[in-house]
Amino acid sequence: MKKFFILLFFISAGHILYAQSGTLEVGMKASEWKFKDADGVFHSMDTWKGKVLQINYVDPDESDLNDPFNDAIDKAVDVDKIIPKENFKGFGIVDCESTWKPNGLIRLIAGKKAEKYETTILFDYDAVLQQQWGLPSDSYTVIIVDKNRVVRALYKGKIPDSEISKIIKLIIELTKE
Repeated sequence: MKKFFILLFFISAGHILYAQSGTLEVGMKASEWKFKDADGVFHSMDTWKGKVLQINYVDPDESDLNDPFNDAIDKAVDVDKIIPKENFKGFGIVDCESTWKPNGLIRLIAGKKAEKYETTILFDYDAVLQQQWGLPSDSYTVIIVDKNRVVRALYKGKIPDSEISKIIKLIIELTKE
């Protein structure tokens, strides 16, 4: 009988752990993570506490897929100044596990993107976030989280041109909260 209860406990605990590592969806609170940048400095969502975040989780083979979207965000922040820098941070996390490319080449590609968009690029060498959040491999995912780390938008793959202005308006609204 004792073995039965021990088995029941582990089955129940396993279901709880499985439920916590399910697919990230709009309305859910995003779980925390910690990754290094090219200089070896660790960052987490708390690095940008109090800011709306645009997290680009990217397979290096798909790194140019959402350039039109990122160009529009960049323009909204730096040129039009309709997204306030003090309340917003866009950055990338490279899914290094989803590519054949060596880490040195990945860092070179990421460095060019970081320079182009004047941002931070982090490295997920073991696809930890992909598994934790249930993100697709070999893809490009954009996640918008509010200041409380609740997912407000999630796009897998290429963001349609028709959605770009909607996302910018959402980010503007979230920065005012």
